[in-house]
Amino acid sequence: MITTLCLDFGNTRKKAAIFHDAEMKEGIVLPDDTVETIQRLIRKCQPQKSILSSVIDHNPAIEELLTVNTKFHRLSHLTKVTFTTPVGKPETIGADRLALTEAAVHFYPDKNNFVIGLGTCVTYNFINKYHEFIGGAISPGLEMRLKSLNYYTAKLPLVKPDSNIPLMGYDTNTNILSGVIMGMAKEIDGFIEAYREKYRNFNVLLTGGDIVYLAPHIKSKIFADPDLIFKGLYAISEINNP
Repeated sequence: MITTLCLDFGNTRKKAAIFHDAEMKEGIVLPDDTVETIQRLIRKCQPQKSILSSVIDHNPAIEELLTVNTKFHRLSHLTKVTFTTPVGKPETIGADRLALTEAAVHFYPDKNNFVIGLGTCVTYNFINKYHEFIGGAISPGLEMRLKSLNYYTAKLPLVKPDSNIPLMGYDTNTNILSGVIMGMAKEIDGFIEAYREKYRNFNVLLTGGDIVYLAPHIKSKIFADPDLIFKGLYAISEINNP
């Protein structure tokens, strides 16, 4: 049995997943990206392989630590993947979007896949049935929208997200939640419908930490998987760390 440590450093959260062979055994939210935190993680799971997806300026010392203790791969535009990126500047594609695209191609290779990542930003990622990552869109994420209403106004409060919201708000908090969450859900449904009109054999995957708030309000048929990025990272690790 081979243990693989997959690390995903996003703008809001730093997370890890432990795989035994191809099966994900545990997901972990990390407090930070210090050497001490990663050392504890390595001691805990004793991985033979590791892979890092990072969209932040993380502590560079952890890459050396992972290289010394495991067979390590840092996800970048130079990483070997099973799809092509016929875009103007492939080096500008975020590591998280590469991992999500690999997961879509790995699990649904015969589909036109539309992967929606609900993180700090909402990323819309289209991969056609020929395994070409064409592009998509980026919009503000849930927390960013809630914070902006508080930051750019004098009296609106910072509201915590909640999935149990009314269509018609009855006070300030529920008005904000209805506007932000229902607005995002309608945005997502609108993107899905626009792509579905253009492409047949169409598949929608929803992932990210805010699934719990958005999925109940999306009308379109979707496959919701909060661990999709880790499954993509594992698949990429197997390609680049055989």
